[in-house]
Amino acid sequence: MIRIAAVGDLHYDRRSVGRLKKFMSTLKSNADLLLLAGDLTQTGLPEEAMSLADDLAESPVPVIAVFGNHDYHSDEIDKISRILSRAGIVVLEGGSVSFVINSYTVGVVGLKGFGGGFIGACGVDFGEREMKEFIRFTKSQAEALRVGLQSLNTDYKIALTHYSPTEHTLLGEKREIYPFLGSYLLAEAIDKGGADIAFHGHAHHGVEKGTTPKGIPVRNVALPVIRNAYNIYYVEKPDVPQQTTRAI
Repeated sequence: MIRIAAVGDLHYDRRSVGRLKKFMSTLKSNADLLLLAGDLTQTGLPEEAMSLADDLAESPVPVIAVFGNHDYHSDEIDKISRILSRAGIVVLEGGSVSFVINSYTVGVVGLKGFGGGFIGACGVDFGEREMKEFIRFTKSQAEALRVGLQSLNTDYKIALTHYSPTEHTLLGEKREIYPFLGSYLLAEAIDKGGADIAFHGHAHHGVEKGTTPKGIPVRNVALPVIRNAYNIYYVEKPDVPQQTTRAI
């Protein structure tokens, strides 16, 4: 079994420093990893990232993060990435990272994802150049997620995005904005990649729990949804029966 602490949409600004630091001392006794599902900052400014980096620099467990739309707002994403990396935070944008936890290997593939909508009400890469670029970017994100998950040779595979892979976790949001909250293509990638669980943020008015079409658990860990510094999720696979050889 592995224990995952997860939260998204922290929206740190200059005045947020100290908000998470008080929870670091008890994190090790509760979790093996801390996942951050994007929108780490309020407006994508380096000083906002410094506030978060200061709080998480003393984390007793590995911290893995992806960016959200807010983090891109000020076009300072490279500076933000360097600030977080210096604090020991692993920032993923299409890449992966692996750990050994409780004798199990655990891999995380992370990226922002993007919108586009869900089956029956989704965009397609047809028509205007702008629409083609929108949907093709989502397709490229989904493909990177699939390839990353399939490339992992670990006991556990975790998908971490900002945008939602399923409309299940969007209940409570206005249906008119579903296309801007996620895409079914991300769920297809999670299913094809063989993830054991997926985490996302972005949907502040959604619900916590959902699944992909193949039943992989999806958790919306946006702070306004979970209303905690982080939630803890337990992931456990049934033991593989020992293979025996019988002479005939």
